[in-house]
Amino acid sequence: MTQKKYKNTNKITRGAPNNFSGQHLIHNKKLIHEIVDQAKINTHDIVLDLGAGKGALTAVLSQKAGKVLAVEYDIKFVEILKRKLYQHPNTKVIHEDILQFCLPTKPFIVVSNIPYSITTPIMKMLLNKPSSGFQRGVIVMEKGAAKRFTSNLVKDPYVIAWKMWFDIQYVKEISRKNFSPPPSVDSAIIMIKRKAKPLVPLPDYLTFWGMADYVLKSRCLSIDIALRGIFTPPQIKYLKRNLGIKNELSVASLSEQQWGIIFETMVRHVPKYRWPKIKKEKLIHF
Repeated sequence: MTQKKYKNTNKITRGAPNNFSGQHLIHNKKLIHEIVDQAKINTHDIVLDLGAGKGALTAVLSQKAGKVLAVEYDIKFVEILKRKLYQHPNTKVIHEDILQFCLPTKPFIVVSNIPYSITTPIMKMLLNKPSSGFQRGVIVMEKGAAKRFTSNLVKDPYVIAWKMWFDIQYVKEISRKNFSPPPSVDSAIIMIKRKAKPLVPLPDYLTFWGMADYVLKSRCLSIDIALRGIFTPPQIKYLKRNLGIKNELSVASLSEQQWGIIFETMVRHVPKYRWPKIKKEKLIHF
């Protein structure tokens, strides 16, 4: 869970503590083990549980991982976690706001049931900087967000940027009945894996961000119009042929592979002064 500033209007029931972050705790033990099994944890792994709550996931992770970091802000839950996990020296309970937590520099995995109201900020924290130690994750989140992050129709530049370095897969829907307090909507599991062969080289991530941000400012526009400020008309014609596009197509419909081709074409054939720019600071506010 996180601080009060992430206020959520979901009704709190069953005597649960004030829930400002939209945290809904999983009580289905079979589902908890299924989530952990999906992550394929071994004794060499560092695993983060972001928004650990009462430790339902954390307790299972502590039996499989080399090291577990359970991040939780609610002091009542922190005390429960410490009592529950004191016999597991490989598990550290961290009383901190998730979004203020410094990610490990070593390779790590995330297995979490994250708070609804800060789902996108958490995803950005994990994925906006592809050179980080984040390797893979199994994350439970609100179903609508899971659909948006895994959709073939791209609405946000940060989502297509993530897909240059990570595979993001929708695994399954989870009924709201598996949570306490039950949310007003269903949830879903998504799986994230770092690509063995990224579509854009890691050192070029800011350059790709600049291009994606520029092109998706008008995501409903056709490729011919959206790319006009970067490529010349002959270059666009050449690019469409390489992309296998004969008719007009909105840039939101482009696949991640097509985005990779567009980027590679820009780097090879477009002078640098025509490349759209973006500052690192802007990624914080995406």
